[in-house]
Amino acid sequence: MEVHDQLRALLDEQGIAYKLLHHAAEGRSEEVAAIRGTAVGQGAKALVCRVKISSTKRANVLAVFPADRQADLDAIAQAIRGKKASLASRDLARELTGCEIGAIPPFTFNAELELLVDSTLGQRYEEIVFNAGRLDASILMRADDYLRLVTPRTAPFTSERVDDAAIEAVVDAQAAE
Repeated sequence: MEVHDQLRALLDEQGIAYKLLHHAAEGRSEEVAAIRGTAVGQGAKALVCRVKISSTKRANVLAVFPADRQADLDAIAQAIRGKKASLASRDLARELTGCEIGAIPPFTFNAELELLVDSTLGQRYEEIVFNAGRLDASILMRADDYLRLVTPRTAPFTSERVDDAAIEAVVDAQAAE
């Protein structure tokens, strides 16, 4: 069964209300938020990471966080008591999730992929939205329903994202002084 179908079946079986959105295929957070008509911060971004636990042990982690924030790989490693984290390769991410990069939902259907959710998810918006295993479909649902359903390990592992425009404004302000 495809991830999209697994995800919908899970939500339906659990009686969780959600809205399925069909849209042009897009995996980039800002662009898909504009297409969906949602705030970027409502997006639940999912990154597949490899975390070094010891010299011989690695863990696979699905790190989920608001799409308008920046993930800190060192904080992800610390959250699961690892030494160092890196992004998984495209092939490994596809193997672990059954999805292309950009289509990965904030759910794991693989026992080899541990779920870690940033503690800020659901604090600013009542609803989250995410690509539903496909680049052309998203699910909008209540953040508290998501957190209650997945019962994730949570930890603070993000910071505010600094965009290029903000950096340019600081540089311009410093240059004007």
